Amino acid sequence: MDNTLNNMEEILSRQICGFHQYVLTPPIHLNYVSRNLCELLGVQEDELLDNGKDLYAQLVHPADRETYCDFIHKITLGEQAHTGEYRLVKKDGTVIYVRDTVTPKKLHDGTLVGYSVLTDITDIKKEHDDLRFLNETIPCGFLRYTCEKQPKIIYINRKMIELLRFPEVKDGEIDYLELYKGDIFLMIPMEERRRFSKYLDRVYSADAPVAGDMALLRCDGTRAHVFGWVTKCINEHGEAEFQSVCMDVTERYQARKADEGKRYLQALADVYDKIFEFNLAANTVKCLHCSETSYFKRFENIAMQIEDVLEQWLVSSVSPEQQDAVRRFFNDFCQKNLHGVDGKPPRIAYMARSTDGSVKHYTGVFIKIDESASLYCCRETRDLDNAAALKLENTQLKEKMRDLVMQFSDGLAAFEISPEGLVKPLYASENVCEFFGYTKEEWLPLTECFTPFDRFVAYSDATYEDFADLLRTGEAEFTYFDHHSGTERKVKAICSEKEPNVNASRYVMLYAVEGNAAVDKQASQENRIVSIRTFGYFDVFIGGNPIAFRNKKSKELFALLVDRKGGYVASEEAISFLWEDEPVNTLTLSRYRKVALRLKSTLEEYGISDVVEAVGGKRRIVLDKVECDLYKYLSGEEEYAQLFKGSYLTNYSWGETTLGELVNNRKLNLLGL
Repeated sequence: MDNTLNNMEEILSRQICGFHQYVLTPPIHLNYVSRNLCELLGVQEDELLDNGKDLYAQLVHPADRETYCDFIHKITLGEQAHTGEYRLVKKDGTVIYVRDTVTPKKLHDGTLVGYSVLTDITDIKKEHDDLRFLNETIPCGFLRYTCEKQPKIIYINRKMIELLRFPEVKDGEIDYLELYKGDIFLMIPMEERRRFSKYLDRVYSADAPVAGDMALLRCDGTRAHVFGWVTKCINEHGEAEFQSVCMDVTERYQARKADEGKRYLQALADVYDKIFEFNLAANTVKCLHCSETSYFKRFENIAMQIEDVLEQWLVSSVSPEQQDAVRRFFNDFCQKNLHGVDGKPPRIAYMARSTDGSVKHYTGVFIKIDESASLYCCRETRDLDNAAALKLENTQLKEKMRDLVMQFSDGLAAFEISPEGLVKPLYASENVCEFFGYTKEEWLPLTECFTPFDRFVAYSDATYEDFADLLRTGEAEFTYFDHHSGTERKVKAICSEKEPNVNASRYVMLYAVEGNAAVDKQASQENRIVSIRTFGYFDVFIGGNPIAFRNKKSKELFALLVDRKGGYVASEEAISFLWEDEPVNTLTLSRYRKVALRLKSTLEEYGISDVVEAVGGKRRIVLDKVECDLYKYLSGEEEYAQLFKGSYLTNYSWGETTLGELVNNRKLNLLGL
């Protein structure tokens, strides 16, 4: 066999990196080596050529020889190019990483030869090793993601995966990590997405990093709080990308919130007789403060189900003629349909039976803490009718309530305006900071000094003239972006205490203009088709995109409602399916309520809460709000006759009952019966 390469000799020997030629017919050995390869390994040509054995294999790192042998074996199986990576030990003992690409070819005499080109990737490997070392040692999450409008994750390290609690992928289940990689906003809570998007826009346009803290939505539905920063970089392909480093500060955040909560609670306790914490996420209520003689003292700081507390204690003590109104007030709150007047916290006045058995006047108010928790505070108004009681409260507690509203109410800003037209912010809830075009971190320094009014409002989408009109007339309307519906909406602004003295502090309250929400929400939902797949593995899609259920049981509950084809499912019945081996008791009922609440939360997040109807603890799927392969098949229409292929709700064992019915139905159809 001719071992020379004629006129290609010089090119192969000097220009093609690490070029050499194998004889792959046993015994495997090299029959040509380039000068380039010899210089790379620091050896002479005769140290690599031997017709009886593979001397090159002896230079492979001992730990990689098995990998190398498997690589060569794959090449001998057919005339198809293969690429492998392994380490080589140079003559001086230096270890290098190489990427080996071998193209096999069979000669006329049947001999199989392989043409190999090596690429030295030592620098790349060492860089990756350094990155791997950082990933394994620093307690930080690291992300790389694209600069698109809907950024996609390019790289996520192990610490970030642990922080977001991605579950292990099992057969037939959604790979949530891959789902999140396709859209980074899935890990951002709905109320934070607007702010996060602004961060990215600012980093991209200013080409400067931004740091701050924010909440992240874990895959299991809980929230983590992180501090980190975002920067824009140019990657190895010359493309712009974002990079983020995040430190988990959840424990510190929770401790700080607990400390703030104690101080707020003490301030409220100076004003109110009773204070209850309503947690809609957990569906619980507990008494945080009451007098020593109060009936609720024995239940202080004990979480109880909202339904139980409302009916057994709060509503039952109210005068009979007012019970329906009070019940509606609390039900509207639990369904997030309760809104205050002119941006003020929602309140109610009623008569109720006190601990000593006498009937007294009470006023109550809901003060929001965060998205899931609010405080219901009530106090006795002695010997006055309701109107007089409210008037008294407004005059005597004006200063006290102003501070509390500033701490708890959404959509409130307070700022002082000097005669020279300078503005000094006193307070603003976070959503109002964003309304004026500032992040929370940027707002705080403004509270330390006066800023020219035109500069103060320069970042807002609204014009300077609009704000000037607000201060002059005391009332104005602005447009803002509602991230829940994804639409432009109108907000009403009221400037209180409008006086000729411009040095007086002004309190501005913002609230949505009535009538817009229902129209926008309806228009948004009309363009979103909810389709359900039951044949095979169960999944739910909106416009072709799968819903990411963060809780397996809430997804299973939704599947159960679909299986019932519009019939109501009671709590006890659902428990017997979701936890087949456990009896219906207080524990499983509490567990089921949390699952149902998480299902409701997920559907609300995707704007399709109306597909499930709940009445008196029973739930059902609303058939005319969804498209479902099961319902189409059962319609009997010929175009859907082939949808069922023999599998149904493969995820859930309890689906076998309906599966049996479907199989029998198909057999009867085939027999023409």
